[in-house]
Amino acid sequence: MSIKTLKDLFIHALSDVYSAEKQITKALPKLARAASSEDLANAFKAHLEETQGQIERLDKLVENTPEVRIKRIKCLAMEGLIEEGQEVIDSVEAGAVRDAGLIAAAQKVEHYEIATYGTLCALAEQLGYTTAKKLLGETLEEEKSTDSKLTLLAEKKVNQKAA
Repeated sequence: MSIKTLKDLFIHALSDVYSAEKQITKALPKLARAASSEDLANAFKAHLEETQGQIERLDKLVENTPEVRIKRIKCLAMEGLIEEGQEVIDSVEAGAVRDAGLIAAAQKVEHYEIATYGTLCALAEQLGYTTAKKLLGETLEEEKSTDSKLTLLAEKKVNQKAA
């Protein structure tokens, strides 16, 4: 995809995060199964439902913004982050230490998404896509909330058990 304008950049970033969210929906069930902590497994399951809603929100954004069409691309950054999570599953024995590693891997994903949605909100505002900015902002807040929940779970339970 040739990127020459701010709109092109917005569409590219939107297409990239769409791919990322789709990849996450495939990874989260694996993370839930690999978690020893029931609280962590439930957090991953809850985030799967939230992620599916985020994909629906992206679809709604495209429906409501006729000049924006998502391109078929693969988010290579998310592919790498998901591979890191798989590496934790493959190389760390089931238990609290693996759970701590899964939280770390999941938070890398959340931080990537926070950065991406923050950028998309700024671009949408600059381009005058008011509805798009609102929808992207909702997802941004969800990603921040998920990150906070993972931090709390790590600090209050998992990391203490792993130590």
